[in-house]
Amino acid sequence: MIRTLSAFVLIFLFFQRFDSISQKVDPVNDIEYDPLKFKLVVTGGALFYAGTLTGLYSIWYNDYERTSFHWFNDNSGWMQIDKFGHAYTAYIFGRTAMKSLYWSGVSRKKAIWYGGSFGFVFLSSVEFLDGHYEAWGASVGDLLSNAGGAALLIGQELALGKQALTMKFSYNPSPIAEYRPDVLGEGELERIIKDYNGQTYWFSLNYNSVFKNHTIIPKWFNIAGGYSAYGMLGADENPIHLPEVERYRRYLISLDVDFDKIKSKSKVVNSIFYFLNLIKVPFPTIEINSKGEVIFHPVYF
Repeated sequence: MIRTLSAFVLIFLFFQRFDSISQKVDPVNDIEYDPLKFKLVVTGGALFYAGTLTGLYSIWYNDYERTSFHWFNDNSGWMQIDKFGHAYTAYIFGRTAMKSLYWSGVSRKKAIWYGGSFGFVFLSSVEFLDGHYEAWGASVGDLLSNAGGAALLIGQELALGKQALTMKFSYNPSPIAEYRPDVLGEGELERIIKDYNGQTYWFSLNYNSVFKNHTIIPKWFNIAGGYSAYGMLGADENPIHLPEVERYRRYLISLDVDFDKIKSKSKVVNSIFYFLNLIKVPFPTIEINSKGEVIFHPVYF
């Protein structure tokens, strides 16, 4: 608890310093700097950071034995679905923080670097906590995945000034989750997070960001590539006392919608579009899997 509250204070003081050097008029960000909005963004981010880590420390870690800090190699586990999850979370947390700072009128480059790094900082703090418990351990693979999600966000903003390639998520309930509810989730809401068999992570590319000057293709038209896996009842192998399920990887290609390219005069509608853009829109999809099968899904989410 003390460590988490200290982190809260350090972040708040850090951004107070950031507040003192924020310029009032930015030639790129045409939104005027608003100190009140800025403090709302920073306070909200710090409360989220401190509150989440406090919750993890008091609820999640409370029943496990502490150890000295150590590393754990879990790169082969769950067919790397968890690593995609780390990258996606770092990406969307960073993007939300970046957009929030931009909304407050902070200069664009500061918003990109400070906001875009938020997901990496947050998830790496969780990794630091994992490293102090015997049941887990800090993972280099997780840290690299966190960095990859942040780099995808920051790199595109600096190089392109936009997100031509967006990370997205979709979920299909898997029937095998009921075999291990303690690991894969007790209920449907919990399984969205824990059941790696039902998760798909997408890289959604906006067509007009690459192939310009097309008047026929809508600005919101995206082509998406996804990765999923199935048959996982354990991290590296399935327990022998459970029904036999084949483990395999799935590679997918589909269509998608870039809601960032659909503008509305309503701020509420634009906010809804922003959150809709975090998930993959159901579309016909082609699957190629490691079993050598090619499958057409009329609708895949």
